[in-house]
Amino acid sequence: MTRIRSAPPPAPADNVRDLRSLLWSSIDNDTSRDLDQIEFADRVDGGIRVRIGVADVSASVAKDSPIDQHASQQTKTVYTATRNFPMLPNELSTDLTSLNQDQDRASMVSEFVVDAQGNLQQQSIYRALVHNRAQLAYSKVGPWLESTAGPDQKVAASPELQAQLRLQDEAAHAIRAGRIQQGALEFNRIEADPVVIDGQVHEIKAAQHNRATDLIEDFMVAANETMAELLHAAGRSCIRRVVRSPQRWPRIVELAGRYGTKLPAEADSAALNEFLRKQREADAVHYPDIALAIIKLMGAGEYVVAKGTDMEPLGHFALAARDYTHSTAPNRRFADLVNQRMVKAMLDNQASPYTDEELTAIAMHCNLQESAGQKVERAMRKRAAAVALAGSIGKVFRGVVTGASEKGVYVRVFSPPVEGRVIKGEQGLEVGDTVAVILLHTDPQRAFIDFGVA
Repeated sequence: MTRIRSAPPPAPADNVRDLRSLLWSSIDNDTSRDLDQIEFADRVDGGIRVRIGVADVSASVAKDSPIDQHASQQTKTVYTATRNFPMLPNELSTDLTSLNQDQDRASMVSEFVVDAQGNLQQQSIYRALVHNRAQLAYSKVGPWLESTAGPDQKVAASPELQAQLRLQDEAAHAIRAGRIQQGALEFNRIEADPVVIDGQVHEIKAAQHNRATDLIEDFMVAANETMAELLHAAGRSCIRRVVRSPQRWPRIVELAGRYGTKLPAEADSAALNEFLRKQREADAVHYPDIALAIIKLMGAGEYVVAKGTDMEPLGHFALAARDYTHSTAPNRRFADLVNQRMVKAMLDNQASPYTDEELTAIAMHCNLQESAGQKVERAMRKRAAAVALAGSIGKVFRGVVTGASEKGVYVRVFSPPVEGRVIKGEQGLEVGDTVAVILLHTDPQRAFIDFGVA
């Protein structure tokens, strides 16, 4: 097998800035090895300047090369409880193109200034040489920012890093407040996190967002908006990430009405988020019921092509964003790698490396593969959950209906946060209904978790 080799990071030049001296850091999952982005912030006139360095994968993966062709077919890294299926070879995604700690790396930097209202100003994108000084984890940084735990060893040893993370948190908080003011939705999702020891699933834990996950999420949204806005302003086509106005808005209105809130007849993200905020404050215990139901009713995100000539491209309903794309994870999403090539062509004043027809075909294939990948991830999560729940047959759980069609009725229970099919007493159930169910049967090999209405 031919060994994968990568060109060394470029030397600083007129079009490559040397930013290795900055106190860059990354925050990701405890076990993440494919690091796509690092962050740095400093205070300037007018607000806080944020720089987000994204791995320059396109410098190592040439368009139409064998590796690129494989990535274009798979389109994303698939993560399961016991094994990951990388879009790019591990020699690249976890090493040569990963922004690993203590390594010089080529990157594409999204830069913007966050003002007091959370607006993004002075947006730009450029090439840079960067150096990750501290690889950090959500599980440690989040509780420290929330003052519920002390700092980890790296953060404790560096007052400068502590100040840097506090400043990033301040900027992210302003971004989030500004987005919410514009109508962006907050869901505070709870995800299932299988605990695997020596290849065996021992339990399913609830992994909730914390202040560190919010920080990175807000920064990534801002970086993706910056990419989309700059490409649109330059009249350049790109692949966008959109969530359309919900087709099942009347059902969302009906659900809100059960809680005493009258939503507008036409889809309105600001009104919906105000309803969600009030429900979270009034009843935090049962808030996940309504939040999950609305997530399911809103519909999935999808990739579309925004042509350079489009005056009003499709936006992202959940983020209340007119301009939004995926650009911050080129090691694990093919759409991001394609958009990275598009923005490089813009910076170099060169013709687009893809025609609009090619971009459309890529977007459609990414949607198909995303759906297929999600089925694999769901099946593996259900297998892990089926193992963990094997000793709970006959136990009653509280949950919310997440699917109701001719294919069956499905419920998501909250403790632990897993999904299964309702095979007894399911008649008349609709998406969004809260229900008590009893666990009837599990089959890890077939990824079956079967419930009956209690």
